[in-house]
Amino acid sequence: MTTFKSTAFGLALATLVAAPAFATETIKAVVIDGYPARALWVKEFTNFFIPEVDKRLAMTGNYKMDWQESYGGTIVKPKGVLEGVKLGLGDIGIVTTIFHNSKLPSQAISAATPFIAADARAVAKAVDEIAKEFPAMQAEFDKQNQVYLATGVVLDTYQVFSRNPINSLSDLEGSKVAGAGMNLRYLEGIEGAAGVRGGLTDFYNMVQTGLVDHAMLWPEAAKTFKIAEVAPYMLRADLGAVNSKTITVNKDYWAKLPDEVKDVLLEVAVAYRDHVAGIAMDRAEASRQAYVDQGGTVVEMDPNERLAWAASMPNIAAEWAAGLDASGQPGTEMLNAYMAKLSSAGFTPVRDWAAEAATN
Repeated sequence: MTTFKSTAFGLALATLVAAPAFATETIKAVVIDGYPARALWVKEFTNFFIPEVDKRLAMTGNYKMDWQESYGGTIVKPKGVLEGVKLGLGDIGIVTTIFHNSKLPSQAISAATPFIAADARAVAKAVDEIAKEFPAMQAEFDKQNQVYLATGVVLDTYQVFSRNPINSLSDLEGSKVAGAGMNLRYLEGIEGAAGVRGGLTDFYNMVQTGLVDHAMLWPEAAKTFKIAEVAPYMLRADLGAVNSKTITVNKDYWAKLPDEVKDVLLEVAVAYRDHVAGIAMDRAEASRQAYVDQGGTVVEMDPNERLAWAASMPNIAAEWAAGLDASGQPGTEMLNAYMAKLSSAGFTPVRDWAAEAATN
């Protein structure tokens, strides 16, 4: 009897020791984007961001995420992510910031400074550092009931894709060009050129139907959306990489998250920023080749033509900075800091936007 009791006690003790001292808490997270799952940044959210968060949380075992991904218009369209996260239709969103210049004006910093860096990694890092050094940028998202995690750059550089052969700046005169935000202002110095606003998923049909003659997008997107079928000529103008994606979290949802989960999301957002930018650069040359393989022709723009294009534009960087200054935000300081970061990274602007702004 004593032996039986001792054995039973021993088994019970072993069971208690082996059992976890706590239960893992499961946290539901609805992720939204209006773009399809095949888009680079969406695909890598699934393939990199989510597994990385899961891996880091598993190290302690305190929390586990129940991910529910909704892309391609199932909850919101591409332009509706900002509003969707604001209203709580999604807990985490990939906001395409170029659609919201009025609500997120400081996010236009790289779009307002073209012809500097055709490197997604450098631009992503510089913009994200600006966002964390200047509270004004994060405050814009706070007004939209969202918490800023990190800014991403998914394109190595904007180029011009056309229905007909294009070799110089003059070939853009009197034509219609599709764009998705501030890049439409790049056309203002070109005689007779008119910008037509559209989203990435619209560009194929816009060119195919003749609504526009050209479209400004980047080679990886051109490959993904088979742009060579309707726009078989690419003018390699290297207009520059532009931040266009920001990971945000609904503020009410964020307030309920444990600190451990918040910390992991913030850390992984920065890792995702660098991961996606790195892929964009790795794929840049392969995407140009794929465009050629699909029937496209690439024309290198003459450096003097690039200089002429930059010189023809209004100084939209100075205007951008002045607009923020007028609203009480440090626009000029942000512009100077951003230009300095890219300069330190080894990039020389075709046109020194900040220096001109200082003399005006």
